[in-house]
Amino acid sequence: MTLGTPSAPRPLAGRRCGFVPPYLLRRLGWEQTLSLDAGFRAARPGPASAPPPLAARATAAWTVHDAGATTTLPGRPVRRAGEGATGDPAVDEAATGIAASLALFADVYGRDSYDDAGAPVSLTVHYGRDYANAFWDGTQLVFGDGDGEVFGRFTAAVDVLAHELAHAVTERSAGLVYQGQSGALNESVSDVFAACLAQRLLGQSPQEADWLIGADIFLPGVAARGLRDMRAPGTAYDDPRLGTDPQPGHLDDYVETSEDNGGVHLNSGIPNRAFQLAAVAVGGSSAEGAGAIWYAALTGGRVGPRTDFAGFAAATVAAAGVHADAVGAAWEQVGVTPRAGGSRAGEDGAVGRGADPGRRLTVRRTGGFAGLRAEADLDLDADDDPRAAEARSLLERVDLAAAAARAEEPGGADRFVYDVDVAGTHVRVPEQALGADLARLVEVVLRPPGDPA
Repeated sequence: MTLGTPSAPRPLAGRRCGFVPPYLLRRLGWEQTLSLDAGFRAARPGPASAPPPLAARATAAWTVHDAGATTTLPGRPVRRAGEGATGDPAVDEAATGIAASLALFADVYGRDSYDDAGAPVSLTVHYGRDYANAFWDGTQLVFGDGDGEVFGRFTAAVDVLAHELAHAVTERSAGLVYQGQSGALNESVSDVFAACLAQRLLGQSPQEADWLIGADIFLPGVAARGLRDMRAPGTAYDDPRLGTDPQPGHLDDYVETSEDNGGVHLNSGIPNRAFQLAAVAVGGSSAEGAGAIWYAALTGGRVGPRTDFAGFAAATVAAAGVHADAVGAAWEQVGVTPRAGGSRAGEDGAVGRGADPGRRLTVRRTGGFAGLRAEADLDLDADDDPRAAEARSLLERVDLAAAAARAEEPGGADRFVYDVDVAGTHVRVPEQALGADLARLVEVVLRPPGDPA
């Protein structure tokens, strides 16, 4: 949904916490984005309520900062709550989006900011150069301007703003660990409240909504209705550069992988579909109907850091009251039987402890808001590839053992994760733990030969 036009229907074609998932990174050979990523994740059915004004009634203060195409956070403060438009589209979109997102949580769920204690919200726009991602880093919301080929500004879609703020809400409530099923739930909860906000602003019922996430971040010419389709996971896009949307919509198709913190951006399609089915069955608006049930489950004490799909489903059924049967049936339709307890954190992957430079070096990047996956390898002895000499020099300085020690916890919400393989050693490191030399190393490998530094 494009900010500034809340009453207009959003187009189905050409739309846009990292927000971009790993499996898409394989399809795109981004340049500056790759390097900058390395520098651091109840009522019966009836008419929907009228769309509220975009100005939030929440008490939380917020400040938008401008990073000026650098990776320095938070950047220069450029607009605060209560101040007028600046004329910079990214700044003003971020301001409108955070105001609307805070209003959703305040007006519908009675939550005062992401911590329910009125914490001020910090946002940064114009992060990096050609940076195609958005993320919550545990302190603030960060948005890139896109690569200019596939993605435009990540602030242009209000659901991206709500998605990232919801990561902060989840962190300060259930604390769902960003790995495996609990991580997929973390991602799904963000999509749930993103969809609730978009529908709220458009005055749509669950039956009327398109249920697309990230529909306004794609540039013209990209064959994508959106980044994810909560109603029909696996159908959001089919594009030569992106490939085909690989999200599953049923537990039978759950993807076991060590990438992207256990496939959190892939497997979120399963609980996403459950919510869409529940929203239609419960009726009313998605925010005040099924959304209120999901919020009560998230914050009610039944959901903990390692809760799996079945445990989260049980919490929503317990919170659903007269709609318990409808909510339970929605989960059953995606192959999840509600039950308390249980966990499935996913694979952690092997971690190497130091290595000498070898003949080949492979770098793989997964994660991010859109889940794109990028991979490249480098012949370290290649005389005709100018990257090889710099890579050899960096490998002599990189402390892989120290990198492995920094990589014990999963990456942050929508942040990127890097796998580095060299001389038989494998290290997995979240972007915020790379360090300067390893960050430069992955940049060098992922940059196509002949491209400027």
